[in-house]
Amino acid sequence: MSSAPSNPRRVEESKQLLTPEFMSKLDALEILSRKIFTGTVKGERRSKRMGESVEFADYRNYVVGDDLRVIDWNIYARLERLLLKLFMAEEDLNVSVLFDVSKSMNWGKPNKGLFAKRVAAALAYIGLVRMDRVNLYGFNSRLVHEMTGIRGRRFTGQMIKFLEGIEFEGYSHFTEAARHFAIRHRGKGVVLVISDFFDKGGYADGVRYLLSRDCDIYAIQVLSPEEIEPKLSGDLKLLDVEDEDTAEVSVTGPLLARYKANLQAYCSELKEHCTRRGITYLFSATTVPFDVLVMSYLRQRGLVR
Repeated sequence: MSSAPSNPRRVEESKQLLTPEFMSKLDALEILSRKIFTGTVKGERRSKRMGESVEFADYRNYVVGDDLRVIDWNIYARLERLLLKLFMAEEDLNVSVLFDVSKSMNWGKPNKGLFAKRVAAALAYIGLVRMDRVNLYGFNSRLVHEMTGIRGRRFTGQMIKFLEGIEFEGYSHFTEAARHFAIRHRGKGVVLVISDFFDKGGYADGVRYLLSRDCDIYAIQVLSPEEIEPKLSGDLKLLDVEDEDTAEVSVTGPLLARYKANLQAYCSELKEHCTRRGITYLFSATTVPFDVLVMSYLRQRGLVR
């Protein structure tokens, strides 16, 4: 599977989502979109769309009905031609982060849920600093936590408090959550999904709902080291933390090998499903420092620069 390499150099025990030192590094980043989006409020990013701003781009011939205030009268005085000045428009980008808050995310050392919150906080902070419109959605079987339409650095404290207050509960139903998002979210932009994608209902229909919004979509699959390399043996009774299904198994070497092969196949299938549909997929163990994930791996995948 394609992944951010597992890196045990630092296992963070603190539950602090963002440190002042890391936020100062994030100040230099911006979230990228492969597409050109228009908005009603001008942000800091420039697009290839022509509009009214401070940076000159080109000229075009005057046609009846054009604003006389943007005619270049100096050109007219010299050439007796009516030309309009065009400027680079500034872009208003929607940044939406959907993060899994089902019970299965509250697992592992380092914890999957805390890891997801940190990545969500980092991306939200970058968007706020760059005056993007930031939307945060915590989901399990539906969208259960929302903080939407925020813009500007002044919302940083509220955003972090919102994420810190979220508990992990319920079972995951990605398709239903994605359907609710597609119905309610009208703005185009960048959508980032953070989840373990362990969902008995599957992910294909949910992906289809997200694609209907015509956004740049990124999927980060997060797993704990206990899930990737389980240290189990003997006769065990396994409990599904989300729906409390149980199974009695005898854990042997061949069974663990089959488990790892199935996990590898599942993650590879998810990656292929996303890639075929233009979704950028990234796998990460929680042992990867989340700041490395943001500053390095998400840069390499083109989400930030």
